[in-house]
Amino acid sequence: MSEKKHKLELDVQYPDARLESTITPEMVERWVQASLLGPAELAVRFVDAAEGQTLNRDYRGKDYATNVLTFAYNEGAEIGEDEPTCADIVLCTDVLQREAHEQKKTVEEHAAHLVVHGVLHAQGFDHEDDEEAEEMEQLERDIMEALRYPDPYAED
Repeated sequence: MSEKKHKLELDVQYPDARLESTITPEMVERWVQASLLGPAELAVRFVDAAEGQTLNRDYRGKDYATNVLTFAYNEGAEIGEDEPTCADIVLCTDVLQREAHEQKKTVEEHAAHLVVHGVLHAQGFDHEDDEEAEEMEQLERDIMEALRYPDPYAED
């Protein structure tokens, strides 16, 4: 979450094109850059519920579509100054839109949060226990504030 721009190779994909004109590659790049702690090679992919469910089932053993999946390819490796974070971040458009509506957020706000969340996961952050969750959620709040979005964890 620094002002410094890190070296980034980013591929934004829209196999589910519903958000292509709403959530632009430039927006995604801004969100990713705000979340980076070092160089990265990332793909951010917007998929429909069927693809989201298949990926979640095949790779996590959970047979439903989820909002965001992060596939970190150098997880656990020492990521140095020159070693980029490599990951695919998959957002399910159906879940993203439904959750935004349920949480009374804009699709843009929720997409920004899910991208930030996914990029942090790609860099080794997690929320398996309360301490990790608190640290990760605070980072997400700080990044979202820097991007001028509301606190993603604020109650109505």
